[in-house]
Amino acid sequence: MLWPATLIGAAAGLAIASIPGALLGGLLGQVLDRRLRLQSLDHLRELLGAKRPPPLDDEDLLFMLIGRLAKSDGRVLDSHIQAARNEMQRLGLDEPGRRRAMQAFNRGKQVDDKELRAALRALHERPERGETLLRTCWRMAWADGRVSEAESRLIQQWGLWLGWKREALKTLAAEYEPARQVPQVKSSDYQAALRLLGVQMDSEPAVIKRAYRRLISRHHPDKLAGSGATAAQLRTATDKTRELQIAYELVRQRHGFR
Repeated sequence: MLWPATLIGAAAGLAIASIPGALLGGLLGQVLDRRLRLQSLDHLRELLGAKRPPPLDDEDLLFMLIGRLAKSDGRVLDSHIQAARNEMQRLGLDEPGRRRAMQAFNRGKQVDDKELRAALRALHERPERGETLLRTCWRMAWADGRVSEAESRLIQQWGLWLGWKREALKTLAAEYEPARQVPQVKSSDYQAALRLLGVQMDSEPAVIKRAYRRLISRHHPDKLAGSGATAAQLRTATDKTRELQIAYELVRQRHGFR
């Protein structure tokens, strides 16, 4: 283990009074290390308030998180971009707000874990905001019709940084899993995907995208938020949204557009 105050004290003592000074400085530094339980130079800087980044804006943090999720499997899909746009629409962002959100989304692809950890831990006193972030992250994770191990691991870790218990995180994750008994579009059923989206085999990519966005906007479970909808209604809306996402991804791949 690195003892930062011990090293600094020894170096300062050596510069001032040679070896005796180094011994005394190291001894005093060791006392400080133990009292403050210092583990690294970064830890010492954090306690001193040096180079501490400014707190992230709520919306910036949200889009950085979903940007990180979108990139977690190596490639950002069109469905991820559309999911981010859906969040912008849900928040009612104007054009400057959308540009800033997209910048945060792109920044999130390479954000440092230390920055996210500090931002999420700062939300311990705002549990409702932390829950909103986690729910948005699960929507992004399911945007391509599946949740990878990397995506699940990230959300679980972020939840722990927010102060959630593991059992509560599992319960929340289960809310976004599609009901097994609900029929879904099979990956091989191209014709069913076309029918679900209401488009034709020869439809232009722009037409397919518009149809998908219109249907997602109509059936997204967020439409029911605050309306007193039952858990069953929310589950049905979530399942329908995921069916549309799977169908769109299948058609998009078949037609070869992003």
